[in-house]
Amino acid sequence: MQKIRAAVIGVGYLGRFHAQKYAQAAGCELVAVADSRPEAREQLAAELKTRAVSDYRTLLGSVEAVSVATPTPAHFAIARDFLEAGAHVLVEKPITDTPAQARELIALAARLKRVLQVGHLERFNAAILAAEPHLRSPRFVECHRLAPYRERGTDVNVVLDLMIHDIDIVQTIVGAPITSIDAVGTPVFSEGIDIANARIRFANGCVANATASRVSLKTERKMRIFEDDAYLSLDLQQKILTLIRKRVPADAPGALPVTIEEQSLEPGDALKAEVESFLECIRSGRAPVVPGEAGLTALETAMRITEQVNRSLAERRVRT
Repeated sequence: MQKIRAAVIGVGYLGRFHAQKYAQAAGCELVAVADSRPEAREQLAAELKTRAVSDYRTLLGSVEAVSVATPTPAHFAIARDFLEAGAHVLVEKPITDTPAQARELIALAARLKRVLQVGHLERFNAAILAAEPHLRSPRFVECHRLAPYRERGTDVNVVLDLMIHDIDIVQTIVGAPITSIDAVGTPVFSEGIDIANARIRFANGCVANATASRVSLKTERKMRIFEDDAYLSLDLQQKILTLIRKRVPADAPGALPVTIEEQSLEPGDALKAEVESFLECIRSGRAPVVPGEAGLTALETAMRITEQVNRSLAERRVRT
């Protein structure tokens, strides 16, 4: 089997992990890493025994697969250039700066018959994968995604940085259009929104309540999903799934009319799974787990939430 020639563009915190996964993947050759910062690209290239380049454009036409892990404003131009050069693209979330840019990439990938996958990593989280067979008709979903403040990632607000993960998961499992959104938030340490809460109502009656903060003293990634006869609690960080279901009458009596099952899952390696899934899509021609359309849907909702938070902030400033 001929090896897929791959490269990573942007080797900051996340990009260097992408590069490591390609270097380790069977049937793949990491031919280069690209970054404008000499210290970042040279150190990683030496570590992984590959080539370092300063300008990604020198790689156009010489690679078949690429991860774009640069700051979000650069996603569109880089992904477009590689798609036009015939490469398959895995672009980190959010897919682009604007929905119009995302639509252009989706159309381009479809026309050129290239894989366009978006790096919504939580789709490969062991707790999410374990919960999927138990999900039937969510009625209420509650999400908490908290993290300490770091300079890294502040090129976008907390909705586009953190909450977008939960937006993607919730919209996927609910599978219905959004009818309304109520959102509040505020900057704390950065110029953008650092903490936000959104209440999202769907056409099928489901309601999701999502909170994201990058000014927390602790790290937490939890999701609670309520159905008519069940409650699922997911700890996405510790990889624990708790499933509470209404006990059927035939079951033995107990103190509570429910059964409780807790699964401590193997941590796995979500990024490894994401990269390997991307490579397999290239080989087989099947659609990616997170196609460009999913990245666009999550981006559109995240931008609606951002716009509503910004409006509420502007109104508050006027009142004061």
